[in-house]
Amino acid sequence: MPKSNSSDVIVVGAGVVGAACAYYAAHSGLSVTVIDRGPVAGGTTGAGEGNLLVSDKEPGPELELALHSTRLWQELAQELPAHIEYEAKGGLVVASDATAMAALREFAAHQAEAGVTAEEISADRLSDLEPHLAPGLGGGFHYPQDAQVQPALAAAHLLHASGARVRTGEEVTAVLTGASGEVRGVRTPAGELHAPYVVNAAGTWGGEVARLAGAHLPVLPRRGFVLVTEPLPRVVRRKVYAADYVADVASGSAALQTSAVVEGTPAGPVLIGASRERVGFDRTLSTEVLRHLAAQATALFPVLAGVRAMRTYAGFRPYLPDHLPAIGSDPRVPGLLHACGHEGAGIGLAPATGLAVARLLTGGEPPLDISPFCPGRFTPAA
Repeated sequence: MPKSNSSDVIVVGAGVVGAACAYYAAHSGLSVTVIDRGPVAGGTTGAGEGNLLVSDKEPGPELELALHSTRLWQELAQELPAHIEYEAKGGLVVASDATAMAALREFAAHQAEAGVTAEEISADRLSDLEPHLAPGLGGGFHYPQDAQVQPALAAAHLLHASGARVRTGEEVTAVLTGASGEVRGVRTPAGELHAPYVVNAAGTWGGEVARLAGAHLPVLPRRGFVLVTEPLPRVVRRKVYAADYVADVASGSAALQTSAVVEGTPAGPVLIGASRERVGFDRTLSTEVLRHLAAQATALFPVLAGVRAMRTYAGFRPYLPDHLPAIGSDPRVPGLLHACGHEGAGIGLAPATGLAVARLLTGGEPPLDISPFCPGRFTPAA
């Protein structure tokens, strides 16, 4: 048995991505220690909606990662307790008019070529799927592969199922290296932890963990708010969002962007997002953003106009300039692997990310081509 301060791999970050890395690494036979300066799911994961989406991704490496994760989430839903609230409810993307519908139709056609299931829904059939949708919309597409989990519970149960040692409330202050620059472990205020591999799954703080190891990863925070309504009967059956949400996801703008994303939950409250803006780590409540979200949500679902918003919360999505996460071995620091920068898709992409990391740790082949996510693609500014 390893000593209490040593293991095969140290995962920095107890969010859902770090939990998935721990789960698959442990199931590959490795001893794992997970460390986080806060509680489990205390960062981006705890402020997420639990989206498991393929509908918002254009064909390319991120969509391939999402499709593989979709299959893995289906497996995990059978293995983990029902408390994770996995719900394969599908998604509905709606267009405001005929012009927007034509663009959505073209987008869905390209997705279908990449393996996404998308069913066109004419304007007169939208109410069959969502009876409370506003009239006058141009139509939409139903994505049966979209699903949802309760993200904090999913992370907690993944960690529990991994059997990893979990140390919360400990901040990594240094990454220990050997004479040749190879990883030897980490240091925290409580002492040193030793391992030949360190996985950087620190989310929005992934750039800082990389810096401690002598690597460069330009992770930036992108703030988002979510409105939570009072518990309701199931007035929103699926995840429903306007087609312009896809463009907002792909945008690199630092300015405020809001586009309605509305979904019901098994517990009753309706979650309303999504906003995106780069304001550093500023958590200040923005009434402007909340007004935008409420107006857009009620435009889609007029029934929500008379519903009380019980609370709101903010989170920071770990954003990389090319909108792709960093997954894999760092070419500059032997033994350092990255699994961060997933922006708002980390919950959905976590399983395939974790499995890829576990395969690299054990000398195997990742389940898909992860070269587009290579952490070495970024170089420090001159």
